[in-house]
Amino acid sequence: MRRGCMANADVTVQRLTKRYGTNGRTVTALSGIDLTIRAGSVVSIVGSSGCGKSTLLRIVAGLDTDYEGTAALGGARIRGPGLDRGMVFQEHRLLPWLTVEQNIAFGLNGLGAAETRRRVEEHLELVGLAAFARAYPGQLSGGMSQRVAIARALANRPEVLLLDEPFGALDALTRIQMQQEVLRIWQADRTTMILVTHDIDEAIYLGDDVVVMSARPGTVRTVIPVELPRPRDRNSQPFAEIRKRIHAEFFGDGSAGTAYVI
Repeated sequence: MRRGCMANADVTVQRLTKRYGTNGRTVTALSGIDLTIRAGSVVSIVGSSGCGKSTLLRIVAGLDTDYEGTAALGGARIRGPGLDRGMVFQEHRLLPWLTVEQNIAFGLNGLGAAETRRRVEEHLELVGLAAFARAYPGQLSGGMSQRVAIARALANRPEVLLLDEPFGALDALTRIQMQQEVLRIWQADRTTMILVTHDIDEAIYLGDDVVVMSARPGTVRTVIPVELPRPRDRNSQPFAEIRKRIHAEFFGDGSAGTAYVI
């Protein structure tokens, strides 16, 4: 069951443009992004390196507030980081001197000891690591460490989980296992998830929709719905057709400037 408390936690981005200065010149990273992501959905964002997809995620996370346009969650403008958004990076960023359970509890400020313990135990069970509660990060595999990072990000019960290339450093087999794990967690929790990835198959396997971004300046080239039942068969003809369509988008003119609701 979805645990969030906001009745309408859609993520909305309107006319969003991001510029920054480098070597005495101005670079436009994002240009006129219009996008609405419906609460409870999983949306994948793909694009070439440097197209601004991670920048867009950082803006939704509230880690970058120097931009034009608006970014909002549930109708409220995002003005900085908040507990209503959790983020998982490519590196797990666990504190090596803390145990797994201590890492998950680290961001649970303002809760009593009993509630903190309950949240930690709940999320250890959610990611299947209850048996490793007292292990240290150095004793875990890469996939296990990322599962702890996901548990930590979810422990505050955010409305949105932001995933920035979370499996990019993992080997191919572990990456597939983690994709299945994220899908299982989403099905149990129904938290809105926004995934940035270079892996087109990963984007299709996880996403309800795939946002295809153009090269810099980043715009939304198109949004492709993935109307396939879960779990998805990567070897099926419908999966291959969506893969082919996404590949084609990287070599076409696209439809930059369109406002998308997904």
